[in-house]
Amino acid sequence: MRQLEGKNAIITGSAQGIGKAIAHKLGSQGANLALCDVQGDTLSQTAHELEKEHNVRVFCSEVDVSSSADVKDFVKNTLKNLGSIDILVNNAGITRDMLVMRMKEHDFKKVIDVNLSSVFFFSKEVIRPMMKNRAGRIINVASVIGLIGNAGQSNYAASKAGIIGFTRSLAREVGSRNITVNALAPGFIQTKMTENLPEDVKKQMLGQISLQRFGSPEDVACAVSFLAGDEASYISGQVLNIDGGMVMN
Repeated sequence: MRQLEGKNAIITGSAQGIGKAIAHKLGSQGANLALCDVQGDTLSQTAHELEKEHNVRVFCSEVDVSSSADVKDFVKNTLKNLGSIDILVNNAGITRDMLVMRMKEHDFKKVIDVNLSSVFFFSKEVIRPMMKNRAGRIINVASVIGLIGNAGQSNYAASKAGIIGFTRSLAREVGSRNITVNALAPGFIQTKMTENLPEDVKKQMLGQISLQRFGSPEDVACAVSFLAGDEASYISGQVLNIDGGMVMN
């Protein structure tokens, strides 16, 4: 039997990249999937692919994760379509890189709204049904940049550091109801978000990684699968670096 058979999982930002890899991994473990993204057409293709490949139920919808109203409607429709929510993976994220002295207020606020506010909105909406079931897994995708910072990414770093603080606080709030809350801090993962970086930047970052290779979306997905399963039932309030030894606390 697949370890997540019959469980229902929400995954944000799941049309492509890390989110899509997470959806494939959880689907392969038997979880039914509720997927959302702003890229509606790509998301529909992904949902069809997942349903066919893993023989699980897949519900998807185009959602602006920075809108509390959109999030509320999506969670309501997920409960209607799947019946319960056992796993929440807050993965949606964007970048708007610029030095602080040149950064526009809109670009700072947009990154905070999509990356951090969305984690609050989704967590708030799923907590009640999880508490009713006296079980749940919330997994938030942060970043090593939230731990160490990076020039030109103050907005991104602030949003990811905020996710880490939110994760630890929420874990303390809901632990008595058998709900675990953890965060992942990926390092340099090869996605569309990173492929356009200059080669000299990539070479510099590679030199900081002890395993001497960049990560894949599947590396992150495997960690999500572990934290979502029974083997991680006594792990909460933690930040797991998925970075090949780039950052060692």
